[in-house]
Amino acid sequence: MTQPATTESKSPDRTDTPARAQGPLATQEGKITVAQGVVQKIAGIACREISGVHAMGGGASRAFGALRERIPGSTGPNIAQGVGVEVGETQAAIDLDIVVEYGVSIADLGQSIQRNVKQAVERMTALQVVEVNISVGDVHLPQDDSETTTTTESRVS
Repeated sequence: MTQPATTESKSPDRTDTPARAQGPLATQEGKITVAQGVVQKIAGIACREISGVHAMGGGASRAFGALRERIPGSTGPNIAQGVGVEVGETQAAIDLDIVVEYGVSIADLGQSIQRNVKQAVERMTALQVVEVNISVGDVHLPQDDSETTTTTESRVS
């Protein structure tokens, strides 16, 4: 006895073209790409939201940023200063250079920054944040502000 031959029927929505990968950034309607600068700004703002972060960036970049802010017509502070990112199609890695306020627990501050930056970037971009690395380059002392604002009298006339 022979078995009847089976025929495959194509469903009406099936096409012979390969299916696109689907996810929050790649849908059937197209692909969404997020620029590196976008992730830098989001991470910079999210980091600065945490109490205990005095400034961001290394010494030279902070000095250059302060100088640039004083130029008439400048756009103000650079939100992405001190933020390095690597953005792939679905993932992002973030590096932050910060200056902390004196007296703040660096470990607790770092964990709060990591949590806030990761949540903000993932919520706004749908990229998976695989790591948030923090480099503490300096501690801001309260006396640092008073030294820069105080003028010393000249010893000669």
